[in-house]
Amino acid sequence: MNYRHAFHAGNFADCVKHALLVWLVRALHRKDKPAFFLDTHAGRGRYDLESAEATRTGEWRDGIARLRAAPDPVLGDYLGIVERLGLYPGSPLLLRALMRAGDRLACCEWHAEEAAALKRLFAGDPAVAVHRRDGWEALGALLPPPERRGLTLIDPPFEAEDEFERLADGLRRAHRRFPTGVLAAWYPIKSRARVRQIHALLSESGFADALAAELCRRAPRDPAMLNGCGVIIVNPPFGFAEAATALLRALHDRLAEDEGSFHRVLPLASAVTAVP
Repeated sequence: MNYRHAFHAGNFADCVKHALLVWLVRALHRKDKPAFFLDTHAGRGRYDLESAEATRTGEWRDGIARLRAAPDPVLGDYLGIVERLGLYPGSPLLLRALMRAGDRLACCEWHAEEAAALKRLFAGDPAVAVHRRDGWEALGALLPPPERRGLTLIDPPFEAEDEFERLADGLRRAHRRFPTGVLAAWYPIKSRARVRQIHALLSESGFADALAAELCRRAPRDPAMLNGCGVIIVNPPFGFAEAATALLRALHDRLAEDEGSFHRVLPLASAVTAVP
């Protein structure tokens, strides 16, 4: 497994994923009861945008840099946390910054170097457990949590040919084990055919309440490029569709590149036939 998120940290896909993630955690905190958070493909947790890896690709310049240059109040919560934490926070650090007393976080990372960095980041933090283990296996081992409420973030690198199938299977298994939990699963948008595939696979899973939130910077015509990304939300909290639409609109206004770009939030079953 060769994937290193340091080359991609702070890019437009991170901005989409993390802006939605911040809103989801805030929604879970409407109730006072403790929550459990599981990050199945956590990475190292924090990234230096001036590192050799980030400088080599420069992807953050078309992501977080654009949002900082033209901030929108709708994105204020997310951007404020990024500024406060310094460098660029991965999802584990964002989740930890949002947690309240009594909340717990479990982070899984299989890559040895990334897992070691993550352990250093959270060394001595009793609210965070870092596991060097396969994130797909963790869905069975760590769910359901004793808190019986929480959020699971599934964000694989999509290096394997069957990653879409594994994502669909992982969501089904997580939902069976933790049917009341919020599930958030990120996926890339490169071509229309692959988008239809993931929507079809997931719409067949029988989730009673699931939404697809997507943003494309450009028309998804070139399957060799990351043209956009989406997040599947199973058991979305009340108000998610409206809030996600506003977040995606603000992101789209700053990150879109051509007239074929789009943003949308729609029920998963409808998404199968709604690819532009």
